[in-house]
Amino acid sequence: MPVTWSDDVDEVIRDDLTSGFAYITPAGGAVVAAVAPVGMRDREQGTVAFTTSLGFGRKLERIKAEPRVALAFHAREHGIGSGTNRRYVLVQGDATFDPSPDRDILDAIGERSVPYTGVPRRGAFWDRWLSAYYADRVLVTVTVTRVVAWPDLRMKGRAEVFGAPLPSVEAPPQEPPKKGTGPRVDATKTGERAGKLPHVLLAYREADGYPAVAPVHVNSASSDGVRLRVPVGVPQGGRRAGLLAHSYRAKLIGLESRQNTGWLEVTGSDALYAPHTESGFSAPPNKTIMLLANGFLARRGLAKARKEGRAQALGR
Repeated sequence: MPVTWSDDVDEVIRDDLTSGFAYITPAGGAVVAAVAPVGMRDREQGTVAFTTSLGFGRKLERIKAEPRVALAFHAREHGIGSGTNRRYVLVQGDATFDPSPDRDILDAIGERSVPYTGVPRRGAFWDRWLSAYYADRVLVTVTVTRVVAWPDLRMKGRAEVFGAPLPSVEAPPQEPPKKGTGPRVDATKTGERAGKLPHVLLAYREADGYPAVAPVHVNSASSDGVRLRVPVGVPQGGRRAGLLAHSYRAKLIGLESRQNTGWLEVTGSDALYAPHTESGFSAPPNKTIMLLANGFLARRGLAKARKEGRAQALGR
């Protein structure tokens, strides 16, 4: 039977502008990135969906190899609802995607996104420039295994579970990486940047293999790593983990995103995060500049994916 969820949870999934999407890495860690689901879900079928561009397609390679994923609905700003529903909602399930969706499906998604992101720019220049961003969209559909909802955005209070029960055991610590657990990029800078942004998410693999995403708070940062305060439920000990710090404005015009993978050591509600890789971007709150940048990045990413054979491997 498909997994379904309550009206209160559905309101969150319907209304939020952005969510944190987590997937598993080949080494058993997790990566978390911001996506915009624009309310795409089907309670009768038990699915939640979002789109991405094939030009930003590395995440597609990952979920093709390991379909267990998660979506964390963690922020109420700039959505289509009132924002008074303060639930933190974690959706876990198995992802599939169609690398060549019908044009009618893409057009329908474009119309659906208007209340969230505004009317898309059209015309000869924009249609051509944004072709890799709009025309090469890929629909990712998550067949839900479990939905967990906390009454508070900080993941506090008693959780309500829909679908499969939560794992009965905590995920055991993982083997340290061969290159060591310490920071490989500037941890002080990582922590300072993350601490300035309103939303910081931590992703890791749970005992049943699905990624989990938790909101965390940056306490401090030094050359040893980024010190975090983590909510109850984050497993103790050491493991590979992903970190996302981000901010966004209305209609996603004006973004900042900082992503890391690294090593996490948790003791109680305190954690030390050692970043191993970093990526990120900052976009000014100007729609024209944002669309020009989106088009450039998507076209460059798509060209690289085709050159390296990744596009063909995904069915394009």
